[in-house]
Amino acid sequence: MTTQVPSPSSVPIGALVPLSRPGWAEAGRHLLAGLETAVQEVNDAGGITGRPLDLLVRDTAADPQRAAAAVDELAGLGVAAVVGEYHSVVARAVAARTEALGLPYLCSSAVLDALADRPTDRVARLCPAQSHGWRIYADFLLDAGHRRIAVATQPSVYWAAGARILREHLAPRGGTVVELDTGALSPAELCGELLRHGATALLLLVGHPEPAVPIVRALRADQRLAEVLIGAPAGQPEFAEWRALLGGQGAAVPFLRYLPERLGPRGERVAAALRARLGEEPSFVAFEGHDTVTVLAEALRSAGTDHERIAAAWPRLSVEGTRGPIRFTRPPGSAVWQWAWPPVQVVDRDPSAPDRFRILRTG
Repeated sequence: MTTQVPSPSSVPIGALVPLSRPGWAEAGRHLLAGLETAVQEVNDAGGITGRPLDLLVRDTAADPQRAAAAVDELAGLGVAAVVGEYHSVVARAVAARTEALGLPYLCSSAVLDALADRPTDRVARLCPAQSHGWRIYADFLLDAGHRRIAVATQPSVYWAAGARILREHLAPRGGTVVELDTGALSPAELCGELLRHGATALLLLVGHPEPAVPIVRALRADQRLAEVLIGAPAGQPEFAEWRALLGGQGAAVPFLRYLPERLGPRGERVAAALRARLGEEPSFVAFEGHDTVTVLAEALRSAGTDHERIAAAWPRLSVEGTRGPIRFTRPPGSAVWQWAWPPVQVVDRDPSAPDRFRILRTG
């Protein structure tokens, strides 16, 4: 059930998702589909000790201030916990605000390592930390023979962190990273810079569809750069909009996604339900949404709706999710409870059939 205000007989949970621009609305739609599908499953099975889950959805539009205000509103409505979010800078604001209000927060899909500025027991996260996934991606580049890497960037804490992770991981292994500012360079000028630096790979650390799509089109049209690999570690090619805008030009662009090589019976069953709800193939973000509610429901069953008890339950949980068993620990340097680690893949769209994905590496 998705509502604006909770029913007195329900267990309300707040859900934060980007559903409008400038947020990545397509990712938000998949995240919400996962959340809603799992809520329906929990309620069909009797809810939480006979009380249905009530999903109170708020659109963050990738705006940290809007998200923090939504947390305040949801706290006033008496939610047991807050879930969701896709954009890392928004999730950081949510983590800070829920910590200040004493609310548990289960982050679905925001990977920035520094999700919280100091250790907190309130916040747990299902997606892998950015440094974990992006190091796997860097190893993929090295194994494919790429040592001179260019990154097309925009101002963002998330993109800056990604560039730093790549540089720190590649440098000791003989790799170099040059940053190309898309605010100062047109797509054609960026192509010239790639030639000047002799880069063999360009990674898109930029928003989608702008400026990612024009950059891909410019590179694909420049025969001088025919051998340059285009990569998108943040996962832009995962979604149908990428395929619709770029067609075959969007194939062979490796990206990160967080799925196992093969789903188990539970994952396949959930995939069918997500496919029916979305009307298309579910992305890894939809599975993250589903796992979020599955984990929170188990916490609610064991701890009730008391905020302190829910937060204390994170390290004791052991839940079978769509992508494997989920447990939370504190990896070195983590300020939050973390599933360490979800499955990680480097994947691209098959040039011979762009609707099909090829698994290039697992980690």
